Amino acid sequence: MASMLDGCTPWPQEFVDRYWAAGHWGGNTLDNLLRGWALQYGPRTALVHGGTRVTYARLNRRVDRVAAGFRLRGLRPGMRVVVQLPNVPEFVVGVFALMRAGVVPVLCPVSYPASEVPELVRVTQAVGYVGPAEYRGVDHTAVAADIAARWPFLRRVFTYEAPGTESPYGGMTTDPSNCQYAPLGSIDAAPEPALPPDAGQVALLLLGDGDGWGYGGGGAPVLVPRTHNDFAYQARAAAELVSLTEEDVYLAALPAASVFALGCPGIVGTLGVGGTVVLADGPDPAECLPLVERERVTFTSLPTAAAGAWLDALPSVRADVSSLRLVQTGGGAPLPRAAAERLGSGLGARPQQVFAPAGGPVLLTDGTAPGAQGRPLSPDDEIHLVGADGRNVPDGEPGELLARGPYTPRGHYRAAGDEARRFTPDGYFRTGALARRTADGGLVVTGRVPESATD
Repeated sequence: MASMLDGCTPWPQEFVDRYWAAGHWGGNTLDNLLRGWALQYGPRTALVHGGTRVTYARLNRRVDRVAAGFRLRGLRPGMRVVVQLPNVPEFVVGVFALMRAGVVPVLCPVSYPASEVPELVRVTQAVGYVGPAEYRGVDHTAVAADIAARWPFLRRVFTYEAPGTESPYGGMTTDPSNCQYAPLGSIDAAPEPALPPDAGQVALLLLGDGDGWGYGGGGAPVLVPRTHNDFAYQARAAAELVSLTEEDVYLAALPAASVFALGCPGIVGTLGVGGTVVLADGPDPAECLPLVERERVTFTSLPTAAAGAWLDALPSVRADVSSLRLVQTGGGAPLPRAAAERLGSGLGARPQQVFAPAGGPVLLTDGTAPGAQGRPLSPDDEIHLVGADGRNVPDGEPGELLARGPYTPRGHYRAAGDEARRFTPDGYFRTGALARRTADGGLVVTGRVPESATD
């Protein structure tokens, strides 16, 4: 790998060569891929949110101008900026614009506890924060102001205001701690020449705790560095596995900052094939089922419990969901056979279970084995199930799931003191998940390894 962000562990050169030779890594940055998608799919609709529809061409132009606006406000390549936004077009624009400016977005779900955001900023030494001024009773601007008063590195706060809401910052303002505040909508400047692409660099930092979702709170934040090469490959491989095309419409009901909604194949995978991403503010069936009918949604990803809630709500909501062909579920126990059959018959869509911790591996069912969590996404995923003694367990027996591969990082960000517990000496990621292998080769994730076993 050519380069990495300080505090991250690179892949050994022999694996770099292997993944390049296999065609997994393409050498293109995510923001540069967006340029290509805009050229190929320019007039097609990329994003839908409420009454807002954004074409690929418009999305790319806005990313260009916001990236230039970020640079105008002093953001430089390699800096980190926390992004904590709900599922709105500004999330997609902001993340791609930061990457286009060479800045590393630190993706933080808007539901992440406000009390834990300061530690996230401290660990990453984030110089900026992008978030809503207020969201569901939480004053995010006040949270950022408190952080800025404590630590000198956070000096830029960009606030998102819902449409029709007037920003308290008519332009850019500065508080006594010399922190600058500006509405995100005001970040705009004439596009500048593109930075030289370096797909080996870290594209983004994901919050991960090994729970299969890629986000969560509690304790010191675990930060997973994802490079342009590895994340682009994951999203592309997942899109190919589910036969995604430009006719597909993805409903992003999970937080866009989660790896599941962002790249399994999610938002990035859908944009990569010219499809449409519909952004929802959560999996509530009262909101989502009418969106499925209105936008002719073809696939979505949901918490397992939410899938059941959708089925329960169908008789009262009475939405036409016949366009759905695939419903991904995850974030909990495997979907029982009866529930999978009910989901398939009730929604008329193929259920697919997904296990996707922020640091890999991604396991997806192929539709032939209800109750199995799935098979590894990549042919170069290496999987072991081991007991407490570190030895492989027999098929059918539970063991900790260990993995390494072309989209599974070899270390976490600035976590050197804890890496021996999370990674083996030969580079396998200790997911902390208990799994067993079925007779047909599928993997069933059954729970978590007790904390004492991983200490």
